[in-house]
Amino acid sequence: MHHSRDLVHWRPLGGLLTERRLLDLRGTTDSCGVWAPDLSYADGLFYLVYSDVSSFSNGYWDPQNYLITAPDISGPWSDPVPLHAHGFDASLFHDEDGSSWLLSMSADWRPGRNRFGGIEIQRFDREKRRLVGDPVIIFTGTEAGYTEAPHIYRHNGWYYLMTAEGGTSWNHQITVARSRSLFGPYEPDPAGPMLTSVGHPELTLQKAGHGSLVCTQTGQWYVAHLVGRPYTPLGKCVLGRETAIQAVTWSDDGWPRVAGGIPADEVPGPDLPPHPWPEPPEVDDFDEPTLRPEWSTLRRPATPDWVTLTERPSHLRIYGGQSPVGRQRPSLVARRVSMSRCQLETVMEFQPTSHRHLAGVTGYYNVNNWHFLYVTRADDGRRVLSVLTCDGGHRRTYPEAEVDVSHLERVGLRVTFDGPQLRFAYDPGDGWREVPVELDATILSDEHAARIVPGEPELWGFTGAMVGLWVQDIGADGVYADFDYVAYREL
Repeated sequence: MHHSRDLVHWRPLGGLLTERRLLDLRGTTDSCGVWAPDLSYADGLFYLVYSDVSSFSNGYWDPQNYLITAPDISGPWSDPVPLHAHGFDASLFHDEDGSSWLLSMSADWRPGRNRFGGIEIQRFDREKRRLVGDPVIIFTGTEAGYTEAPHIYRHNGWYYLMTAEGGTSWNHQITVARSRSLFGPYEPDPAGPMLTSVGHPELTLQKAGHGSLVCTQTGQWYVAHLVGRPYTPLGKCVLGRETAIQAVTWSDDGWPRVAGGIPADEVPGPDLPPHPWPEPPEVDDFDEPTLRPEWSTLRRPATPDWVTLTERPSHLRIYGGQSPVGRQRPSLVARRVSMSRCQLETVMEFQPTSHRHLAGVTGYYNVNNWHFLYVTRADDGRRVLSVLTCDGGHRRTYPEAEVDVSHLERVGLRVTFDGPQLRFAYDPGDGWREVPVELDATILSDEHAARIVPGEPELWGFTGAMVGLWVQDIGADGVYADFDYVAYREL
């Protein structure tokens, strides 16, 4: 979650679903888990609706939807209320008469049918915290297809239904339709998509779609939406799916429009007092009692049994987890790669006693696509620094890059993203030395992770590249690594 007072300056607040009672991702497949959470406010409570998508193949999703509430954005959050599993991208609409309605896409698993069966609405009883009545399909979309991500807004006597269409890749778009009645029929804007990058490969912001409207206290409208920034025209997006914002004006005949219908690189900010936040520190010395909000963990929350900032003060101690393909107990602490040219460095202490013990830094996408600079133990007893790459599930070693670090108690480790290239370096205590291999950063992209099988639905990746600290204890021997600090900077 991120917070702003002016739509220009944002600060990260960390995750909300940080307990197993709220979200259990053990065993979850890559690019599954939480899709498109929706935050709203009514009756003094924040309502968070989220889809936990368990499957992503052969036209199945298993998208269980949940609701939690809190009187304050910082919590405490209630136990999850299970809603339906009819489709993903669920959101709540609170109408002026006090009623609330759950929207989602309606999934259809049947071969030969439209998997995106339309937008479904069902009443939600806020007092009883349950769905009531029968679901109704209110919109089946336009010829762009893949109709999903519904949000409803009421404005000047109209209900406006905003959806994403065209799929989440190059044909992504925002479609707006309206009706005088909540249940429709909904008429799409005759001017076409509100926003799309389709037909404009020269634009910086591609894959524009999946939006949410906001009106400021001064009456200015904006739409926040998804984009991707490929390194080459319609190339791979190592930075994954990012958030952009566009100014919105209302046409004379009552339609919300973005200038030109395409995403601009810069837009005028709202007429609000600027509210910048303190810049986050470039260096995390691990002096705080919990992980900073920039950090994420993979498939399990950062609990003291494997991530601790107290066992050794001013150090992050990570107990090793499963192998790269383990989906229950991996030990990865990472952050989003947010710039095309950036660098992460750390100093690590690690005493492996087996080839099953590995610790270091990684550029990571999913279980099948990553680069890893790590310390381990060789068969002859030496501690060695090595590089391992996994590209589409195929591992590759680099014997020419191996370095004996047996004499070092501490070793500096660095990973650099330089556009489409990734490089590793190490510091034995007297300065940085480049590891003599140049690696392909673009394997850490949504496009590279996609699995296209003729006759089957496309399986896209949705995470973008991560960079961070990875500790593996494949033998479950109880080993750990200590990290003195982490610096993350733009180059």
